[in-house]
Amino acid sequence: KRRLNPDERRQMIIEAAVRYFAEVGFSGPTRDLASRIGITQPLLYKYFASKADLSEAVFERVYLDRLNPRWPSLLADRTRPLRDRLVEFYGEYTAAIFTYEWMRIFMFAGLGGEALNRRYLEHVRDVLLKPVLAEMIGQAGPRKPEMEDIWNLHGSIVYLGIRKFIYQLPVPDDHGPVIERAIDRLLVDFNLR
Repeated sequence: KRRLNPDERRQMIIEAAVRYFAEVGFSGPTRDLASRIGITQPLLYKYFASKADLSEAVFERVYLDRLNPRWPSLLADRTRPLRDRLVEFYGEYTAAIFTYEWMRIFMFAGLGGEALNRRYLEHVRDVLLKPVLAEMIGQAGPRKPEMEDIWNLHGSIVYLGIRKFIYQLPVPDDHGPVIERAIDRLLVDFNLR
């Protein structure tokens, strides 16, 4: 076995923790995680001061690292039709989050009352969904959309991943047409298409 430098060891622990927490949830004991990795629990705590610190590193890897920093500017780019921007964004967003690890950790964290989900959803709301709402309000007729309308769109698209990775139900291999129809329904509802 090659001896890992501290940064490599830390990254290896995070990757293993992502897989572990996706399988058992955040309630899984770190002793079991350390055993799976083949290290001692004290060595794990040498790299992470607490389970909360390890959970934070998993949160950053699974959630924040997958968010493309160009998405806010894509969504606000008024040189392109809103529909095109939404289709591109949700195509990329689903490609980033539709994974076994993302979906399962998200569900386990939500069921466990972890603050991680709230933080993530607040971030998504503030950085991605509020700009979409502002774009729609700026273009809508007399009936204006509300944040709940944007959450409904977002939730219906994310539910494809939940059906696949949580319920193991079939979903279309190509999510594109489903995403486009969901976007079209919202835009038509507010006379934006």
